[in-house]
Amino acid sequence: MFLYPDGTLVIQLVNFAIFFAILNVVFLRPVGAAIRRRREYINSLVTDYDEYQMEAKRLREEAESVRATARRVAEHHVAAARANASNEAAELSAKYAQDGQRIAEEAAHAAAREFDAARKSSDELSRQLAEMMLERVMAESAA
Repeated sequence: MFLYPDGTLVIQLVNFAIFFAILNVVFLRPVGAAIRRRREYINSLVTDYDEYQMEAKRLREEAESVRATARRVAEHHVAAARANASNEAAELSAKYAQDGQRIAEEAAHAAAREFDAARKSSDELSRQLAEMMLERVMAESAA
């Protein structure tokens, strides 16, 4: 029952070496290569995911910055437009106030001229009216 080295041991060792070489070529190397490729693929996915997360975060921050800038520019434009509208309204109001004042002054001057003309012509009209009344009275008293 003791093991004695004989020819079968050498054949079994050679047989084992050949089997292990075939196993290594046919199974272990391809499986190891497939596992390595799979691990590299998974690692690249994780790396890509992290890169994409950072890129997405950077893009969100950039978009927020662009929005904030656009908001500030829009507020500036709105404020400028309000100021321009206010200035234009004030200018129009002043212009129409001046036009109204000018029209009122012209109307007052025209009324004063007409009043003066009426006063001057009232003496003449009063005289003509008195003559007409006198003529009627005289015509009635003569009849």
